Amino acid sequence: MKRLPDSEREIMMIIWDSGEPVSRSDIEARMDRGRKLTKTTVLSFLSRLEEKGFVKVERVGRNNYYSPRVLRSEYLKRESQTILSRLYGNSLKNFVTALYDGKEMSQSEIRELKDYLEKLEEEEAE
Repeated sequence: MKRLPDSEREIMMIIWDSGEPVSRSDIEARMDRGRKLTKTTVLSFLSRLEEKGFVKVERVGRNNYYSPRVLRSEYLKRESQTILSRLYGNSLKNFVTALYDGKEMSQSEIRELKDYLEKLEEEEAE
């Protein structure tokens, strides 16, 4: 599975969030307001996403409707693994340390992570 550039990923997030097939105009309406792309640019991104196998296109009347071929969870899992590998040498500890040292984690988030890890340990022990 290929890594998506930011613009294509933004469009995929809209498609994933929609829960149903969406048209180009639906996608444009849901895009970040600070970012205005032309109709042809959005169509170009959608065409690339189709070529890469991320979306399927269904023609209904005069409109094309786009739906995901790749699950969001599949893509995010792959992206997470890539980031962990490239930036942190596959070390989850180094990743968490970077977040903590950068003051990006609150005490409640640390507790939540700890609880989650304990739950995983319990499930694995069963």
